[in-house]
Amino acid sequence: QARLVESGGGLVQAGGSLRLSCAASGYTSTNLYMAWFRQPPGKEREFVAGIRLIGGSISYTDSVKGRFTVSRDNAANKIDLEMNGLQIEDTAAYYCAATARVPNGRDYYLSPLNYDTWGQGTQVTVSS
Repeated sequence: QARLVESGGGLVQAGGSLRLSCAASGYTSTNLYMAWFRQPPGKEREFVAGIRLIGGSISYTDSVKGRFTVSRDNAANKIDLEMNGLQIEDTAAYYCAATARVPNGRDYYLSPLNYDTWGQGTQVTVSS
């Protein structure tokens, strides 16, 4: 059974850094697209960053470009999200997601509906 296990998160002051990790297990396919989404209180879940394990193509939402870095460890089927220059607006529950589906459009991976498996979520809180 496919499973994602997240670690990291916590409370940090504005301008600080945090690192999130997500390990995938139970997948029969190695050609996964893995991503980080976040959901602020009272808002919809939104795409933050994603990476394909084979090939390494990467995408970021505009608000995190230059501050967040997503990376992969293929041997461990794991991705990390390094978050620097954190802002109060980054406060949210962060979720790791993975899919083995073949995309059928340019923005395919931006929709949470196109992911098969989700992690349990980890809270990131940025204080002033």
